[in-house]
Amino acid sequence: MTVLAVDDEEPALLELAHLLGEDPRVTSVLTAPDATEALRILHGSQADTSKPTVDVVFLDIRMPGLDGLELARVLNAMADPPPVVFVTAHDDRAVDAYEVGAVDYLLKPLRTERLSGSLDRTVALRTARRTDPGGPGGHPDGPPTLPPGTPVPHAQPRRGAPPAPGTDDEVVPVELAGTTKLVPRSSIRFVEAQGDYARLHTNEGSHLVRIPVSVLEDRWGEAGFVRIHRAYLVALPLITELRMSGSGYVVRLGNGPGAVELPVSRRHTAGLKRILRGRPPRPQRGPDDGPDGPILPR
Repeated sequence: MTVLAVDDEEPALLELAHLLGEDPRVTSVLTAPDATEALRILHGSQADTSKPTVDVVFLDIRMPGLDGLELARVLNAMADPPPVVFVTAHDDRAVDAYEVGAVDYLLKPLRTERLSGSLDRTVALRTARRTDPGGPGGHPDGPPTLPPGTPVPHAQPRRGAPPAPGTDDEVVPVELAGTTKLVPRSSIRFVEAQGDYARLHTNEGSHLVRIPVSVLEDRWGEAGFVRIHRAYLVALPLITELRMSGSGYVVRLGNGPGAVELPVSRRHTAGLKRILRGRPPRPQRGPDDGPDGPILPR
């Protein structure tokens, strides 16, 4: 692979280039001290077939001028954008990296095994594009097909339906004592709203991320997650029971000692019943809607 390393601090850039060059899969390491030079290299490699194509960009976030996140957004607009791995000393931008579709998020000081893992994901992405050149990720007009471990949302079946077998899994970066842990969406049982944050509940524990539940509801609705309460978003395939309890309904996720029961608000009960019966939820009514939906002018 040909790798482009971008960092405005020369010692950090030299160290990154050295570590990348030690990996046997890397044949060439290009370096850029800022975003402007990085764009010149990338545009040159795509315009001139005699130059090696950049297969992945390892990018610092905080740089003068155009920063790493802004550069990543520019790259996403290219006809054939290279994967981006962020390399930073700051552990508070993982969610932002998630938003722009980073393949990985590495914290300085770099560890060889983490760098190797990022290259693993890049290799998997290149393999996916070669094996399905006409599918998503193999065509510049389609969304990228990314390997497991890539924090990017993917197109799934209709809202409220379980994800189709074989679809790419999304990974959420979470911060744990200075270490970025990648949590697969498929391991998340339910999401709990906590103000402007969301707590992701898995079988192993829970993780707090700086993103509102409403954002995850919009993003994950087509991946099989459904809102049952203003405080809860649940993985639809894990629901094993919907029943009355006291003054309202509750859903049961899973079976056995690890099962969890969560409340269903009155507002979401009818829609959840329709989804569980295999019918699409009714559209939300507006203030001027009739009993059967919007009133249209004749």
